Amino acid sequence: MTTHQRGEVQEYFSRLQEEISAALEAIDGKNRFTNDPWTYDASASGPRRKGGGLTKVMENGAVFEKAGVNFSAVESHLTEKLAGRMGVRAQKVFATGTSLVLHPFSPMIPSIHMNLRYMELESGDAWFGGGIDLTPYYIRADDIRKYHASLKKICDAYDPDWYTRFKNNCDQYFYLSHRNETRGVGGIFFDYERENPELLFRFVRDLGGNFVPMYGVIVEARRHEAWGRKEKIWQEIRRGRYAEFNLLYDRGTLFGLETEGRTESILMSLPPYVRWGYDYQPEPGTREYDLLEVLHHPRSWL
Repeated sequence: MTTHQRGEVQEYFSRLQEEISAALEAIDGKNRFTNDPWTYDASASGPRRKGGGLTKVMENGAVFEKAGVNFSAVESHLTEKLAGRMGVRAQKVFATGTSLVLHPFSPMIPSIHMNLRYMELESGDAWFGGGIDLTPYYIRADDIRKYHASLKKICDAYDPDWYTRFKNNCDQYFYLSHRNETRGVGGIFFDYERENPELLFRFVRDLGGNFVPMYGVIVEARRHEAWGRKEKIWQEIRRGRYAEFNLLYDRGTLFGLETEGRTESILMSLPPYVRWGYDYQPEPGTREYDLLEVLHHPRSWL
């Protein structure tokens, strides 16, 4: 992309952060996001890093126990280790994007994650990446089917093969091999998409624009469902799996830490309260057991 187009992408991601956070405040109805702008200190970081971003966090709301919506646009340098993992030589990299993680207070409402990003190497190689994935604590098949149908409709407008390919990518990516289970019920995931930057940018904007309607309908359907201590404990156990994935496997977390990114913003995605009970196994026939059956056997939801 040209310098002008790169600026347009960066401006879009910044605007998307504002639009989504405003919509989430309306959904929550109680709390607002706090703004935490940051920039690299030139005297401390030297020429290897420059840029910054805005971290927006809401805690203890009516719906969201913790919600974070990040924007960043940074220039850094790939370490040999990170460059090797990406299959490129060590060099300067520009990265911009919006990422969000929402952890609702109610166990009946799923957590959700979205990341949309653009990366450009000093060599001129560039690509879009990102995706959306849903992490329920209790299976509501109708909600999940509608969510996947919405993602398929968006993908089909650009390429009839994208949904299947990106859905499979998501199931494979958000997989905890040490637990033999997926993190949630998936969605779509794509990375290193280079072939048609203009088309991909339109696709990314379509995903960003449809995020709140897709998730908001689930929140409204489930926000008044009853739950108790048993359900909250189960939510915290499952949040432990969420933390395990983010700290062990998540590319965004690894990229941010290895390029000496801002730690508080990177770890914003972690849930506020988690639980690791020793070898907890739900009883067959329970709703908790039903969730594990789904996570051990990814399926088509269409």
